[in-house]
Amino acid sequence: MTDPMREILDRWKDAFDGHQVDAMADLFTSDALFQGFGPQVVAGRDAVRAYYEAVPDDRTAEVTVLSTYTIGEQVAGGFADVTFRDPKGWEAAVHLSLTLRREVDAWRIRQYHVSRVMAEH
Repeated sequence: MTDPMREILDRWKDAFDGHQVDAMADLFTSDALFQGFGPQVVAGRDAVRAYYEAVPDDRTAEVTVLSTYTIGEQVAGGFADVTFRDPKGWEAAVHLSLTLRREVDAWRIRQYHVSRVMAEH
């Protein structure tokens, strides 16, 4: 069995870096819970698509998987560090946690949560 967390994040990074919003939305379950940079948790694939449509086209992500787990054959997840960047020098480091669910055809993200990394807390 491959590592579902690494598999999904490789696909997510490719779609994010290419600003392929439909491909990104397809990585999520239809009832996904999503907490990005915004103040509200949103639900569903359409909300995820709308979130990514608002991200500037020139942003990219550097992903380092920190920890992964599986629970049986249907649930997996883990933690990663992600640094978002653009060519103008903007940068944002986050901790990312995912819960994944195996659907008939692929692993999908059921829960996505980022927490901004601050120099002081």
